Amino acid sequence: MTTTRHLPLMTAAGLVLAGTALNTTQADTREITIGKNNWAENVAVANMWKLVLEEEHGYEVDLTEAGKSVIYSGLANEDFDISLEIWLPVTDANFLEPYEDRIDVHGGWYDGTGLGLVVPSYAEIDSIPELVDQADSFHYQGQPAILGIDSGSAIAGLTDDAIDAYDLPQTQINSSDPAMMAALDDAISRTENIVVTLWSPHWAFAEYDLKYLEDPQNIFGDSETIYWFSRKDFASDDPWLTAVLDAWQMDDDSLGSLMAEIEERGDPVAGARHWIEENRDLVDEWIEAGDAAIEG
Repeated sequence: MTTTRHLPLMTAAGLVLAGTALNTTQADTREITIGKNNWAENVAVANMWKLVLEEEHGYEVDLTEAGKSVIYSGLANEDFDISLEIWLPVTDANFLEPYEDRIDVHGGWYDGTGLGLVVPSYAEIDSIPELVDQADSFHYQGQPAILGIDSGSAIAGLTDDAIDAYDLPQTQINSSDPAMMAALDDAISRTENIVVTLWSPHWAFAEYDLKYLEDPQNIFGDSETIYWFSRKDFASDDPWLTAVLDAWQMDDDSLGSLMAEIEERGDPVAGARHWIEENRDLVDEWIEAGDAAIEG
């Protein structure tokens, strides 16, 4: 939960005597806890904001990794202050529903998500129903399979729905995003078929030539918006950061380049720091828009 530690009295007095007008957020060190999951885009933006807030705006940020369901319950119970990724109106609606009176959903920062089953572009298949006759071609570790991420994720549940709806012979094997990507990389290096669960935004689409399988029953839904969300009353506790995050916007180019920097360097902190340096105008734009919202 957010707490505030005031500056030493002499420091504060000196600022006043110097005629410097600082708002509460700027004058205080604030501690916030961000609930983070292990999705590539979540890791990227969480580390980006940690650096911006700690190194430029006097915050102390604790990034706490947790499963998706734990993040929602943690926000509702005020164990976390904010989390940066909820997909709506459909994908994450079931996670939000039990806590919607104790969690606040704020501004959207990425529009036009994608979600579904993905294969290498060289695969001679274009739609999910075609997997029915391709059991021998799309397998993993000797069995017809769709390789996915953790079983508690929304995309894992939708994949199970797709298996049932299309009567697919493949079963879903749940792992993690890094494990799934390692298997995808290995299959592509040998030009072998593989089907994985993927989403946009994700750095994989910049690294590999991939395609979504058509979903005629629309099991995976339409494109959505990614929002940030918080424990109840966070906006009144920290109006400045709320305004800044509401002003935050990314697209395929900006988010893709952030994720690519992290992937290339193999270090989310080093990658995010370099991206911030290279995209200073964009970061300043978000901060200035938040400042203007508070001042207005």
